[in-house]
Amino acid sequence: MYHDEFFPFYTAYTDPAFYDRERQQEREYELMNLWYPQTVRRFLEYIREECDLLDYEGSRIYDEYPDRKMLERDYGRAQSRIKEKTKEPDLADDLIRVLFWQEISRRRCRRRRFWENTKGRKNYIE
Repeated sequence: MYHDEFFPFYTAYTDPAFYDRERQQEREYELMNLWYPQTVRRFLEYIREECDLLDYEGSRIYDEYPDRKMLERDYGRAQSRIKEKTKEPDLADDLIRVLFWQEISRRRCRRRRFWENTKGRKNYIE
C-alpha cells in the first residue's frame, strides 16, 4: 500500500498519553500505600503475591461478571496462607478481605483500560 503523503509509522500505535496516565496513576497508588501502617503494607505485600497467582490470561478475576463464590474461595486460600505467615489476631480478617478486593479491583481496572485503548489494533501481543 502506497501513500501520496508521508505517513509516519507511529500514527498506527495507541495513544502515547495513555501510558503516562497509567504511570501517574500507579505512582499515586504507590504513594498512598506508603502511608499505610507497616502491618497493612505487609498484608498488602502478601496479597499481591496471592493475586499474582490469579493474574493470568483467562483468569476468573477478569470475567465480566466475576463469580463471587469462586473469588471468596480464592480469598479464603489467600487468607489462610497470610495467617500462617503472620500470626496476626482476628481483627486482621476484615483488613485482609478489603485489601484483597481492592487489589483485584485495581487489576481489573488496569486490564479494562488496556483493552479499551487497544481495541481494534494489532499492536499488542496476542
